[in-house]
Amino acid sequence: MTAFPNSPRLLKGGLTLIDPRSGSLVRVIVLQYNADTLTRTLSPQAIGGDGQDRSQALRLKGPAVETIKLDAELDAIDQLEFPDLNPTTVRAGIHPELAALETLVYPPSGRLIANNTLANLGTLEIAPVEAPLTLFVWSKSRVVPVRVTDLGVTEEAFDAALNPIRAKVSLGLRVLSVDDLGFGHRGGSIFMAYLQGKEGLAQQARRGGLGDIGVGRLP
Repeated sequence: MTAFPNSPRLLKGGLTLIDPRSGSLVRVIVLQYNADTLTRTLSPQAIGGDGQDRSQALRLKGPAVETIKLDAELDAIDQLEFPDLNPTTVRAGIHPELAALETLVYPPSGRLIANNTLANLGTLEIAPVEAPLTLFVWSKSRVVPVRVTDLGVTEEAFDAALNPIRAKVSLGLRVLSVDDLGFGHRGGSIFMAYLQGKEGLAQQARRGGLGDIGVGRLP
């Protein structure tokens, strides 16, 4: 029993993998500890610039390109305090949790073998492997389709069998918009819900006046 039984339950961020065709759940990867900081960069898709038609300077040709970076920590100490309840952690440390993240950037081995078989049979065109749709979930108001662009792992402590028991993971994500997926794709509809939610939140922001920024009237 905690000292504060009425404290709100802390939600955790994570990644959800779904089948892009059926929408069925494939896997949920929960971050053991929420990151202290989350960095987002938005690059507008604007028309204009040197040599461009000046009449197009205020036009946007599509959603901003958004990237997300965060650092997550994994630690087996709590599980190792109760070895009988956590036999997998005793046997493999945090290898399984790291592997769940790392396989996001690998095609399945079975598909690699199947494609190699097709190539050996003389198949001229082999389609690249389609990965599950990955959703970055950071609260109910931020559920967004992403592609993992980079994944860094720093293993910091090991057990006697050299299994990692503490690590830091650096995740780089690129938000996938309707420009990437199209409006008919499951991920496209999730992105539009994310964008519309952002617009709804913007309407709730406090509206300022010209006086707030030291301007009596516009030129």
